[in-house]
Amino acid sequence: MRIDVNAFLGAYPWRRVPGTSPEALLAAMDRVGIDEAWVSHLPGLFWRDPTEGNPWLYETTAKHRRLRPVPAVHPGFAHWERVLSEAASAAVPAVRCDPHYLGLAPTGDEMRVLAAACGTARVPLLLAVRIEDGRQRHPNDVAPELAAASVRALIRGDEDLLLIVTHADRGFIEEVHWGATPPEQRRIWWDISWLWGPPEDHLATVLGTIGPDRFVFGTGQPLRLPENAVAKLDLLDLSKEARSAIESRNVQNGLTSATGRQGG
Repeated sequence: MRIDVNAFLGAYPWRRVPGTSPEALLAAMDRVGIDEAWVSHLPGLFWRDPTEGNPWLYETTAKHRRLRPVPAVHPGFAHWERVLSEAASAAVPAVRCDPHYLGLAPTGDEMRVLAAACGTARVPLLLAVRIEDGRQRHPNDVAPELAAASVRALIRGDEDLLLIVTHADRGFIEEVHWGATPPEQRRIWWDISWLWGPPEDHLATVLGTIGPDRFVFGTGQPLRLPENAVAKLDLLDLSKEARSAIESRNVQNGLTSATGRQGG
């Protein structure tokens, strides 16, 4: 079983990206053996109200059961609580909020309230450190990258919050992880999309020091080739158990645990 927690559907505003349709994404998943993908509405990330893309996302993923929606929530708008409630009722794997793209302070009041609400609802909150390599960004794409200190502040702000952080490199992950308490560390998942494999071996290093239980499989497709994430794992000397944990078991067990606590 292989679950991609970091995939997108829809056009990218800053350059032409092929393979953004549901059919193309499913074909890419078949090509590299991905069974399920958690998908965000890519154009909506750049809209004033990203939640306007959620209905299309729900409708599209309902037609393609291997795609699971990660709807956007904007805590600066009055209807955000309804959006989160709808997401929780739909049993989504996560909701996303990228504060810099929304003009919000990552550790401001809006984000703190959203983090607490996600913790209460037992819905993981997904944030991206970046969407694209800074060397490729359009001059008008000026949203800053997420800071490690912001992730630490969010995870410390609510003891029930579960975070999925995508597009983080080794330095970012180590700064957050080693600056957090063990209970806080256990409430953050890191996707592998931005970690270098051989010869730098950044992925091997963090798996050896932090452990595979904090990492999940993410590709960033179609902005990145899904083969990249698979190849990084293929080139590592991983046990069957460790690879299974990264590719699916960590998120499966984590979501089951969150649902169970919610029901209790």
